Amino acid sequence: MNSGQVPTQAASDPQGWPRRLAVGGHHFVLAPQEALLEGGPAEELERRVQALFKEGHRHLVVDLRGVERLDSTGIRALVRGHTTAHRLGGSFKLVGPNPHTRTLLQVTRLDTVFSIYDSLDAAEARKWPWRTIAVIVGGTTLCLALVWGGLTRPVPLPTGGQADSALQETGATHLSYPFLGLLKLVVAALIGLLVTAVHRPAPHDKPFSRSMEQAQTLLCVSGAMMMIIIEGSLARAFGIAGAASIIRFRTPVDDPKDVTILFLLMALGMASGLGAFAVAGLGTAFLCLFLILLDRIPYQKPRSMMVDLVADSREFPLTHVQSVFARHGVVFEPRELSQGEKVKATYHAALPPEVSLEDLSADLMAGGTAGLKSIAWEPAKKSAQ
Repeated sequence: MNSGQVPTQAASDPQGWPRRLAVGGHHFVLAPQEALLEGGPAEELERRVQALFKEGHRHLVVDLRGVERLDSTGIRALVRGHTTAHRLGGSFKLVGPNPHTRTLLQVTRLDTVFSIYDSLDAAEARKWPWRTIAVIVGGTTLCLALVWGGLTRPVPLPTGGQADSALQETGATHLSYPFLGLLKLVVAALIGLLVTAVHRPAPHDKPFSRSMEQAQTLLCVSGAMMMIIIEGSLARAFGIAGAASIIRFRTPVDDPKDVTILFLLMALGMASGLGAFAVAGLGTAFLCLFLILLDRIPYQKPRSMMVDLVADSREFPLTHVQSVFARHGVVFEPRELSQGEKVKATYHAALPPEVSLEDLSADLMAGGTAGLKSIAWEPAKKSAQ
């Protein structure tokens, strides 16, 4: 393995596959020189890719120019490499697949999943994180504009009996007031979009659903709309509170952090609805920066899972299962053991957050040689813990 500038001849590992560390140590390149088929080569690629991730590499490139063809087992090795890289926040790229491999990827619709390049130079080139740059620039511009607008413009026009006096003080017209309300709604929507873009789960966590992302933005807009409608009227406030009391949200929110952010988004929307743009801008900036800070603070919380293991014979591989759990740092407790034609064991397991269920299941199965027929995972219910 060589580091620094790209060598003219790549180093080889003991099994003969060329591999090297790219410029700056950013990508690690694996170059298999045989067909990735079931029965050895495909399984070997999967093993090596996972071993590199365990060694600490996060950005892998698989050079397929020396691979004549691959089957479903080879595809599985590539897919597992992609999912592991995504979970770890890294990248997994393919270079130079031949027409047969490209056709297979297109048939399985994996050509839209993998990052495929024609050359190593293109694969190793670092890309600008345009999404992150856009969120930073857009968020900073929005917060500064809100603070500047809130400090320099007159107090928003109220409704009701005070509207006439406010109109005279600001020189505005009755026609401009509805557009001011529209501006408040637009500001609330932009705040909701910004906070939603910042508040994204870590790569190894369960991603947000599209409906949850939309709910965060719409909740901020609803807060602004309520304050526009209420605006100094106690009767309207009680009317909206009564209407809101009959609404029931049936979508569960598992993370208390997500629930708290929903309340904060509604508060920011209410500030926008009141026309307190400076408060809304400063509150948005503080919330985004604080969310980023919280994500940087390491927090290890085990995942509580129930796992059903079915043996392929009447003899359960107890020693193998317990050794795999211990090697991955899994705290386990046997819950049920049933015997029949096949032996089935149920465990309650507490998994460290960095442990992948896919990797753990692969080690338990050991390529079909460990004596297990099937593995099923599901989140543990609170009553079962």
